Amino acid sequence: MAKIEEIRHSLAHILAIAVLKKFPAAKLGIGPAIENGFYYDIDLPAEALLAKTGLPELESSMREVIKKSCAFKGKKVSAAQAKKLFKGNKYKVELINEFSKKKLQLTVYQTDDFIDLCKGGHVKNTEEIPIDAFRLTKVAGAYWRGKEQNPMLTRIYGVAFNSKRELDEYLKMQSEAEKRDHRKLGERLELFLFHETAPGMPYWLPKGMIILNELIKFWKEEHQKRGYQEISTPLLNKKELYEISGHWQHYSENMFFAKTEEKEVYGIKPMNCANAMIVYKSKPRSYKELPLKLSDTDILHRFERSGTLFGLFRVRAFRQDDAHIFVSEDQILNEYNNILELIERFYSIFKLEYSFRLGTRPEKFIGDVKIWNKAEKTLKHILKNSNKKYSILEKDGAFYGPKIDILIRDSLGREWQMGTIQLDFQMPKNFGLTYNDNLGRKKNPVTIHRVIYGSLERFIGILLEHFAGALPLWLSPEQVWIIPVGSKHEKYAKEIGDQISDKGFRVTVKYENETVSKKIREGEMQKIPYLAVVGDEEIKTKSVRIRERGKGDMGPMKLNKFIEYVRNISTNKTIN
Repeated sequence: MAKIEEIRHSLAHILAIAVLKKFPAAKLGIGPAIENGFYYDIDLPAEALLAKTGLPELESSMREVIKKSCAFKGKKVSAAQAKKLFKGNKYKVELINEFSKKKLQLTVYQTDDFIDLCKGGHVKNTEEIPIDAFRLTKVAGAYWRGKEQNPMLTRIYGVAFNSKRELDEYLKMQSEAEKRDHRKLGERLELFLFHETAPGMPYWLPKGMIILNELIKFWKEEHQKRGYQEISTPLLNKKELYEISGHWQHYSENMFFAKTEEKEVYGIKPMNCANAMIVYKSKPRSYKELPLKLSDTDILHRFERSGTLFGLFRVRAFRQDDAHIFVSEDQILNEYNNILELIERFYSIFKLEYSFRLGTRPEKFIGDVKIWNKAEKTLKHILKNSNKKYSILEKDGAFYGPKIDILIRDSLGREWQMGTIQLDFQMPKNFGLTYNDNLGRKKNPVTIHRVIYGSLERFIGILLEHFAGALPLWLSPEQVWIIPVGSKHEKYAKEIGDQISDKGFRVTVKYENETVSKKIREGEMQKIPYLAVVGDEEIKTKSVRIRERGKGDMGPMKLNKFIEYVRNISTNKTIN
């Protein structure tokens, strides 16, 4: 049986055959296998129109090719032979020239009458491809090789699996994911918006600010318990700061810049580590101060390419629950264990499954290889003893140190990278950071860079999709709606609304001249955790009739009992 990656790669070639059949003048770019499927980047002729509605026709054409039982035949070719085969296709010629400079062997694969430049990884024959287990899903624009200065091509996406059952399960999950799309929820629930004047920079609306502030409040409480000291540092910094940290040399393409009238160049802060170094160095330090834990939630800015921006998941302005912990080498293990305990605290309350991933030394790095090896060995030891699942992604560390990324799995089974914990022996030396040990000797501290939520914007986006907008009570912008049956019940509705509000809950009394059933439907659409209906009987018995989100009518409840009920849920941060 063919490997799924081979099936997906083969389908990319078959997609190209179908496209060329419909648009013979099209120029092919690249067509790799990707997670869950494949795509092909194609330069379509100007008159060609292709939308999602046209994909079934291409699918049908692809199935015709599969039914012909075509073999995939590969052979080695020279650069001259390859250029002759792909004469007139500037995209293939560019790849051929690049591969030739690197002295790589060129290969082509033929399927039926179609030939493509490809390194291989295909089925032997199209009859190995399940004919009912793939689907073309969407059409999008994509810059050639991901560079904005290059032409915009048409990218056709497809998904493919080993069986129709797997495909159906995937499509069902995607349909559910579309219903949970945080961008749609954000608009409908009035949480945030984006505007063309600030691409990738969210406007947080009043209800969204409640979610953001509640997460930060919880974060501050938990960190204060553990000895973290909160700081805030400048948004603009002279480029010299980033030259010392190494960001200028290794990260400047991802930064925004500003110039003053003195023509000095300032970097708009992309991360907090360089500023934390300045705070540490602001006075002499002793070993008695270590570990020194500096935390902040400043807004950061990074120049993400316009084509990568996606709701709250990929933004240019975001808050990060950051911390920089300065330790001696013998404190590393204990401090990492403390961080792992904190991660468990934060993710368990949302019932989010998580694992870890170690990123090792990248191609471009600063510092001594021996120190890198030492740092990586330390992190591997910590992961082995964490009793958590972990993987290793080679060459994925930060330029100044190896890292442990937090990977979570949401309610739809999707995996997301969230926070990260980076072990850094290099930057403290760059900044000349020292402390006096117990013998009065000057030593360099080690810095642990770490975030738990990661980007708060991204974390909120994931929570919205994970809970389908029905956030836990403590995070819900509106926690209780009081719904009077008629105008004569409004006075009582206001009285109990004030009492619940005085206990610290976010309450709205629904005075609108609408039916009770309409208000209940609206409350359910707005994901309100509790709807309290009050009429003659409730006034008489000093009670409320409660509808709990997801559970329906709970019946009448004395007001003090209801307040106690929601207080326990909110205090314990129970998933209700």
